[in-house]
Amino acid sequence: MKPTFLPFLLLPLLLSACGDKSAEVPKPAPVAPAISAVSYESLRSYPQREAPASVLGKNETRLAAEVSARILTLPVDAGDRVRKGQIVARLDARDAELALARADAALAQAHARAAQVLAQTQRARSLREKNFLSAEALTLRETELVLAEADTRAAQAARATAARGVEKSTLRAPFDAIVRARSGQVGEITAPGAPLLTLADTSDLQLVAQVQARDAESLAQAAAPEFVAGGIRHALKPLQISGAISREARTIEARFSFASAPLPPGSEGRLVWRDAQAHILPDMMVRRSGRYGVFVVEADKVRFVAIDGAQEGRPAALDLPPDTRVAQQGRQALQDGMSVVVQSR
Repeated sequence: MKPTFLPFLLLPLLLSACGDKSAEVPKPAPVAPAISAVSYESLRSYPQREAPASVLGKNETRLAAEVSARILTLPVDAGDRVRKGQIVARLDARDAELALARADAALAQAHARAAQVLAQTQRARSLREKNFLSAEALTLRETELVLAEADTRAAQAARATAARGVEKSTLRAPFDAIVRARSGQVGEITAPGAPLLTLADTSDLQLVAQVQARDAESLAQAAAPEFVAGGIRHALKPLQISGAISREARTIEARFSFASAPLPPGSEGRLVWRDAQAHILPDMMVRRSGRYGVFVVEADKVRFVAIDGAQEGRPAALDLPPDTRVAQQGRQALQDGMSVVVQSR
């Protein structure tokens, strides 16, 4: 009689063998994520920069009196245009004119005295040649002549000083200008150095802008800076970008001339220019290991390109070949070196 319990003994062995085969089945390979990519040429931008600016003359002068006198006339007012040499103020010159009259009289007296001494000296020389006059007497006459000539020169200088005092009573524009401010009033007695008028030079108008220090290099490379005032753009030509940084505002001064007719001095607006360096917009950047950058596609993998100085929410300068493929959709889930499938768009 055959034993009937053999199948029951073989059953655990069969189940054990089946379990081992299932453990040896390989795991499926991870699926490469699908992303989209676009050329850097279609993404790059050239951000607009700007800075406050105003139109100034090369010279802005506070015209002041050089003498103490009463103001007789101020024929110009704020906003008026004046030409070089035009009279802009007259002071009471009566005291100066009296001083000039005294200087004229003193000079005439000095001339007469010098002429008399010269005649006496010439006669003394003639007498000396005939031995009718001693050498000591001739020396005395020649000394008197030297003193008389010196007195004449002093009188001439005094007369020139008095004439200059009269000239100081009339103030003239030192250049073509616009009157920016009028400080003096007719009837006032002005003191030396007290400003009467402020004149802005119109012969060489420039645009002066205060630019953030970090934008200085960008401005230096800009191709076509413009001045925007009242909604109108004005082309500029660069003159100078200062190398000194203002300690208080951390700005530098940039000066430009106008390519066409300049605006009046005092005009205010904004200096605008396009950054010459290509930038990537902030919404295309991702952050990895504490640094911002982009993923570029190389064959079937992505590589993380960190951007030096990139900040959250601000465009960042990025120098890549225009045909570089930059990951767009799906970039947030990427890691450096990851295999990807680029979907066609």
